[in-house]
Amino acid sequence: MSDKPEENKVAALATFGGGCFWCTEAVCRELRGVLAVVSGYTGGRVENPTYRQVCDGTTGHAEVIQVTFDPSQVNYRDLVEVFFATHDPTTLNRQGADHGTQYRSAIFAHSAEQEVIAREVIADLTAEQVFGRPIVTEVTPASLFYPAEEYHQDYFAQNSEGGYCRAVIAPKLAKFRAKFAKLTEPEA
Repeated sequence: MSDKPEENKVAALATFGGGCFWCTEAVCRELRGVLAVVSGYTGGRVENPTYRQVCDGTTGHAEVIQVTFDPSQVNYRDLVEVFFATHDPTTLNRQGADHGTQYRSAIFAHSAEQEVIAREVIADLTAEQVFGRPIVTEVTPASLFYPAEEYHQDYFAQNSEGGYCRAVIAPKLAKFRAKFAKLTEPEA
């Protein structure tokens, strides 16, 4: 970790757990300034976990995405706001039909600055009563990240006609595009 402000870095990392990583990955891939998105696992106690192990709920890991982004094009606060707008941060260990600690709402901060920003956004959303229920998103320091198996990477782009993609991911993307168009268009 650097003492330099995030905006002075060429690239930065953000790690979010918002339920199924296929959904959060598809959303973040469309953001201007996002250089890479990798689906994976973090926050647990098992080294090199497999998807099956994580799904069993015994590893302590969450399904997450790790985003590499250019802070000169998209700032961390915007990423956090997109994260909150594209999943339900009020359901403990659950997103839709997916349930278990592996689907928890979580932000894994890569710096003290990211932790402060995440907590500020949570406080703002709570004060504005955006969700009508308490936000249960955990904010913890980033830990070792394990990329998921290759077939999970860029899942929506490779399986957009599949039932889950059409029923769950496509509507989420449409909502995201409508709300955050300014973050998906190239800067003029």
